[in-house]
Amino acid sequence: MNASDAASRQDGPSGRWRSSTKRLILVYGAFFVAWTVVLVGAIRWQTANYLDGIVDSILEQRLRYLSSVERTRLPALLAATTQLDLHGLMASGLFDAQGHYVAGDIEHLPEGLAIDGRVHPLPEGVQRISGERAGRMHAVALRLADGAVMLLARDYRVVDQVGEIIRSGLLWALSLTLVPGLLGGYLLSRGPLRRVRAIESAIQPVMRGDLGARLPVSERRDELDMLAAIVNRMLEQVERLLGEVKGVSDSIAHDLRTPLTRLRTQLHRVQQLGSEGDPRSQLVERCIVEADALLDRFRALLRISELEDIGRRAGFAAVDVGDTLRRVHELYAPLAEEKEIAFALEADAVPTLRADGHLLFEAIGNLVDNAIKFAPRGGHVVLRAASEDGRAVIEVLDDGRGIPADERDAVLRRFYRSAASGADDAVGHGLGLPLVAAIARLHGYAFTIADNAPHGTRMRLVCWLVDDGP
Repeated sequence: MNASDAASRQDGPSGRWRSSTKRLILVYGAFFVAWTVVLVGAIRWQTANYLDGIVDSILEQRLRYLSSVERTRLPALLAATTQLDLHGLMASGLFDAQGHYVAGDIEHLPEGLAIDGRVHPLPEGVQRISGERAGRMHAVALRLADGAVMLLARDYRVVDQVGEIIRSGLLWALSLTLVPGLLGGYLLSRGPLRRVRAIESAIQPVMRGDLGARLPVSERRDELDMLAAIVNRMLEQVERLLGEVKGVSDSIAHDLRTPLTRLRTQLHRVQQLGSEGDPRSQLVERCIVEADALLDRFRALLRISELEDIGRRAGFAAVDVGDTLRRVHELYAPLAEEKEIAFALEADAVPTLRADGHLLFEAIGNLVDNAIKFAPRGGHVVLRAASEDGRAVIEVLDDGRGIPADERDAVLRRFYRSAASGADDAVGHGLGLPLVAAIARLHGYAFTIADNAPHGTRMRLVCWLVDDGP
């Protein structure tokens, strides 16, 4: 597992991703609210216009009737109208040609009201004889034949009350439909999210290199199942193609190892036939070194393939990390001394690991070997182990040139060597770190590469404990 694996887990469905179902529910809810508000607003507007027409029609009809009766009967009719209006919705008044009060319950002619026989709104209402001031009204005024003015007005409260009823109905409708709808949508969205998390769990082995794992496909036959089936077919193709490439690579490594071994043996015999100091013997010696390098590469290739094919942990047992680190330190101390490198061991009390002891030794040894190879003469290499957050952390630090951040995933691929290392064929063959990555994947460990301040490389293995597991 490398740095990209950790990032993938952080960006999983339980991390920064957002549910499209919840987003759709919120969008639909917002659209529903907006559409309901517009619809109810239109209903209220049409209702208000309709009631306006009724109020205006009542005023016009009453005005036509009162204007047709005898002048002397108007005061009595206006008084009767006031007595019969139990809700106080109507108001009326009769004024002489100079605008003085004659009859009715309106004390004064409203200022600004046109006396033209048409209905007009009165936002401020009218002043009644009783001293009460009516609110918003519609009114109509008409000048009679003798110059007197007759005024009729009707309270607008009925229209306002109807609008309030519609508004309350809107709130109740939203509360009775939107809230249960959002709650039901949220509950329905949890099912797909659970399936996405199940897919995330199922894909983890694939991310660790197990291409034989497949995504679960349910009996629903829905969009998620269709996507899972597509991914499974893709994994089958990738597994087949990688298997073919890997098979060719392994076959080449296996088939060439035997003739290379024979070639090295023959070169060794030729070298023994020559005399000491003979230039031809020195040339043969260089050929033997090249043959050994090729054999090392083939052995590393076959070892990586072997680790990738194991895929099991039956041979795992409790491993003493401190003892393993001490043995690695003893093995590589002479090599570090030869390069005048200060090789330090810092092993705190680390809990026992659950691992394959031989493979763990091999992985740590490769990290130390890599650090010593690329550390400058007179440099420093530190082999360190400590406990962090209930995990055992093994680190190898050096003060070499380091590995650029954009190459830290690439160096875990076979035969890749960073150009920044300045390595030649005599230094490495690009299989050490891939071997460590293969061992880490087998154990489920996290293997990361980082900078070592102020310069150099920090190789880090985060390991599970004996009673823990990935």
